[in-house]
Amino acid sequence: MSLIGNLATDVESRDVGDGKKKASFLLAVNRGGRDAGADFVWVSAWERQAELCAEYLTKGQRVGVAGRIQSHTWEKDGERRDRVEVVARHVEFLTAPNRENSANGAEVFPFEAATA
Repeated sequence: MSLIGNLATDVESRDVGDGKKKASFLLAVNRGGRDAGADFVWVSAWERQAELCAEYLTKGQRVGVAGRIQSHTWEKDGERRDRVEVVARHVEFLTAPNRENSANGAEVFPFEAATA
């Protein structure tokens, strides 16, 4: 599955144990057509890709995402919750990264964050 959209949230990054990192963000994808609105899809990235997304992406930036769909079900406070997300295999930054987040301010666009 491939999607192009804008980040609707900042990237949330966390350690998930054993030195693994996960980054998540909500992607707004236009439906197309006149006044069609947008769909919102959760995206998760792992390992080095997660680090790069957390370092360079912020709310509003445009990205392309290729990956697979995964669903989760859990209970919270006795209530069943469901979530469908795209597990990113490849994230391509389509707008210049936020220079404030860059360690040395070097030009890094165009940039691709792909898993090895």
